[in-house]
Amino acid sequence: MVKFSAYSLMISSFTPFHSIILKNPRRFSRNIPFNHSTKSRVTSYYQNVQLHTEDVMGASCYLPPLFSVAPMMEWTDNHYRTLARLISKHAWLYTEMLAAETIVYQQGNLDKFLGYSAEQHPIVLQIGGSKLENLAKATELANAYNYDEINFNCGCPSPKVAGHGCFGVRLMLDPKFVGEAMSVIAANTNVPVSVKCRIGVDDHDSYNELCDFIYKVSSLSPTRHFIIHSRKALLNGISPADNRRIPPLKYEFYYALLRDFPDLTFTINGGINSVVEANAALREGAHGVMVGRAAYHYPWQTLGHVDTAIYGAPSSGITRREILQRYQEYGDSVLGKDGNNRPNIREVAKPLLNLFYSEPGNGLWKRKADSAFMHCKTMESFFEETLVAIPDSVLDAPIAGGVPSGREDLFANVHDLLPPQYHAREEEALYA
Repeated sequence: MVKFSAYSLMISSFTPFHSIILKNPRRFSRNIPFNHSTKSRVTSYYQNVQLHTEDVMGASCYLPPLFSVAPMMEWTDNHYRTLARLISKHAWLYTEMLAAETIVYQQGNLDKFLGYSAEQHPIVLQIGGSKLENLAKATELANAYNYDEINFNCGCPSPKVAGHGCFGVRLMLDPKFVGEAMSVIAANTNVPVSVKCRIGVDDHDSYNELCDFIYKVSSLSPTRHFIIHSRKALLNGISPADNRRIPPLKYEFYYALLRDFPDLTFTINGGINSVVEANAALREGAHGVMVGRAAYHYPWQTLGHVDTAIYGAPSSGITRREILQRYQEYGDSVLGKDGNNRPNIREVAKPLLNLFYSEPGNGLWKRKADSAFMHCKTMESFFEETLVAIPDSVLDAPIAGGVPSGREDLFANVHDLLPPQYHAREEEALYA
């Protein structure tokens, strides 16, 4: 018997995955700075936020994007986002980057690429591309799926994207085009739009060049939200992993943007690996924090504390047993849905493999999972075979009240390192 039996859930029933065409009456304008003390940051947001006029009646609301999970290729898919939302109710979730061409050329199969369940709100669609016509059409097609924001990728350093694809971080070298692209995207959606970028590319890595990019894009388009990965990108053939490690972090560039563009909203990304460090960034004035691999590799330790430590919400008391019971319902509803046995057990269970990180039985659980992938046909049978490795004390322990350790002083001296203030030369900056 699977180890879930006799346990009642304290959360609402799961919406089947096929319920993907969603109406979302909960969109807010995102173009304001946030206040960041634990008590006041959310209250301040609601005092200033402006509801879209068409969405006022009967709308409940999402909390602001103080914490978001970064878009990561082959990682932040539907399966991972389902798990992430079961753990955190308030973190903002991003899709993997979808090329505009994929959306346009797969019009008959869009559910596979754009579909998601209602529980995943608030959710942001990230798209990439370098052709205005395809960006416009892709945005228009995505409207039916009611994402809460559309984000444009100007930060991916992968050779497949920035090289042959001529988009991603390479677009930072052409801010005029990015401004045009953002105008096209905004014209084809009624939700906020944003840009995710680096602080520079190759030798184009000065603070003034970053500011020129921000100034041009925000002046030429309705873009008011930028997610800043605080490293530059190197396009000399190094791997995406090395691009996350070799270029140094320059958080001072991010905080200088807050000083020099007070009318814009900036989310900080890069090198932040815990809610302790996220709160440290917020205390120093960050508008929002985006976390990538830490949220994937350590979901219980990271996402499990977002709602309480970042948003000040009471603990849900949810346990990993309850999360897995709901995930079983989800998994069994999607297995084989795309035909040819896709997605299969291995794909659906992949995000779960980090759920017991550092816990007793974790190693045995992963070995049993590797074996079960070979023959299990349902999530129920997968759990029956593997969860015997995990002690009941681990499965039934609620998210702990304490917050895991982190570098509380990560941003302590950042304001002493700020570069000189940026002064835009308007005509030159816009039309160079």
